[in-house]
Amino acid sequence: MGADAGASTATAALVAHGLSKRFRKKVALDSVDLSVPAGSITALVGPNGAGKTTLIRVCMAFERPNAGRVEVDGVDPWRHRSEALRRVGYVPQTPAVYRGLSVEDHLAMARSLHSGFDADYARRRLDQLGIPLDQRADTLSGGQGAQLGLAIALGTRANVLLLDEPLANLDPLARREFIQVLLDAVRSEGSTALLSSHIVTDVEDACDRLVILGGGKIRLDCPLEQARRTHRLTDADSPPPGATAVGSFLGKGGQKVMTLWRLAAAAADGADGQSAAPETTSLEDVVLGYLAAGRGTAGLQLN
Repeated sequence: MGADAGASTATAALVAHGLSKRFRKKVALDSVDLSVPAGSITALVGPNGAGKTTLIRVCMAFERPNAGRVEVDGVDPWRHRSEALRRVGYVPQTPAVYRGLSVEDHLAMARSLHSGFDADYARRRLDQLGIPLDQRADTLSGGQGAQLGLAIALGTRANVLLLDEPLANLDPLARREFIQVLLDAVRSEGSTALLSSHIVTDVEDACDRLVILGGGKIRLDCPLEQARRTHRLTDADSPPPGATAVGSFLGKGGQKVMTLWRLAAAAADGADGQSAAPETTSLEDVVLGYLAAGRGTAGLQLN
């Protein structure tokens, strides 16, 4: 991996080496190499079926890889599952709530399953959102259910948070509130989060790093601002000087085919090595360009 493709294994919270997973004839992960820096919030973006959930499930030891290995906070979840799970807070797409139990009941159950669970910390997070502890789970809104799941994950005081498309079924306000609670927690606790989504606009305000996963391969892995700064979107007849074509797709309105270009280093940073003018491309266009590049395109690591 490139020098900026993540941290070294000594400073990475999550590392994958040559990770592959097949389900019969379907390739879910194809020789994935990934290093998520400690203290970061990384957006794992890709379409449905890209392999995002499989990657997270392998990290949780819910799925065994066919090849390669993964380490979570320095621990291999398949060799030391209990130890690895103590270091991970997990939020699934569908909140794991039990209809007949109250919010407080869920915290008590989490405490019984996780010896280090900090129920007071989880209660404070829920209190900030006005979610009563005596409210039954079957009366919670979708956003409240997601916040309960996040509060439980945060209550583990885990070093690594794995969030598998938790925003998918939330309305815009609930998504904003969820992101804000996550941001506050990561900043105050110094933990690391891998936040999966198939919609980049849901996560770009929260994350500092972008990983694009498509067809089971890492298509791009770099800091968010670098992704914006080092790409341009134009029509195919107007390439930036010295740029390399990434992929083409229909522009907004569907009336013209646009091409995403990766800029040459001199164009991205300026001929004198200083930062170029602050011209940027939207992260949504960056993601679309790499996904449009096709299943045969190798992932790029930006240095």
